[in-house]
Amino acid sequence: MAPEAGAGGATADPAALARSQHFPEAAWSDDGILGGRLRLLQPRRGHRFGHDAILLAAATPALAGERAVELGSGVGAAGLALAWRVPGLRLTLVEIDPALVRAGAENAARNGLGDRVVAVRLDVAAPAAAWAEAGLSPGVADRVLMNPPFNDPETLSASPDPARRRAHVAVSQGEIPLLDVWVGAAARLLRPGGTLSLIWPAAGLGPVLARLSAGFGRIAIAPVHGKDGQPAIRILVRATQGGRAPLALLPGLVLADAAGRPTAAAEAVLRDGAALPLAAP
Repeated sequence: MAPEAGAGGATADPAALARSQHFPEAAWSDDGILGGRLRLLQPRRGHRFGHDAILLAAATPALAGERAVELGSGVGAAGLALAWRVPGLRLTLVEIDPALVRAGAENAARNGLGDRVVAVRLDVAAPAAAWAEAGLSPGVADRVLMNPPFNDPETLSASPDPARRRAHVAVSQGEIPLLDVWVGAAARLLRPGGTLSLIWPAAGLGPVLARLSAGFGRIAIAPVHGKDGQPAIRILVRATQGGRAPLALLPGLVLADAAGRPTAAAEAVLRDGAALPLAAP
């Protein structure tokens, strides 16, 4: 079948045609992150990336030639921000929603990262055999980063949108808490000495430390404050597979001053792609 013709009889670009079919403008927006350094397609409805993804990327250590895996990657905001910051990093985006898997691959390609980024459809709770079929055997990763769903379904009115609900609400797998499932998957993927980076509500620090106490060490934590002088709203955590160094509590990041203006430190991370101290290898 011949390619479709565009206006005036011109032949349409097949790649552009496929893109318009998979990502119609009515359902997908084209948004910039890192001050426009990356352009990402994302659904107009459902879960949309925000500061958490960029903070997670900024807190993840990585070096050229290493392999990183982002769990629950959505359209790839955190993983692609990390790959942009670290030239030569190989990245696998793991996502359960097929539309978001396609978007992650498209976003990698359109930002010049397609040669070192792979997007796969996989449930984080899938059995080990499914991970191996996707090229993710035990010990394959140097770095794992993740922003798991964390809202309690017992206390939160969940969104009626299925994609948004899946991205935000922590539903246990049988009798296993969701955090245990995600940390367990990360532990299986990481080589000895590899690192897990995650972002989580500050009020949930206790469960995070309890879960990481088995198999992880050299844990470092940096609180994130919405405004100067207010309690932390998020924690950024880095833990090392098999590490033995004591826990370190690092200086926090303040996103806005008392008047609501972004701080210079926040601007450096969110707009310029600067790394946080947690990202030191």
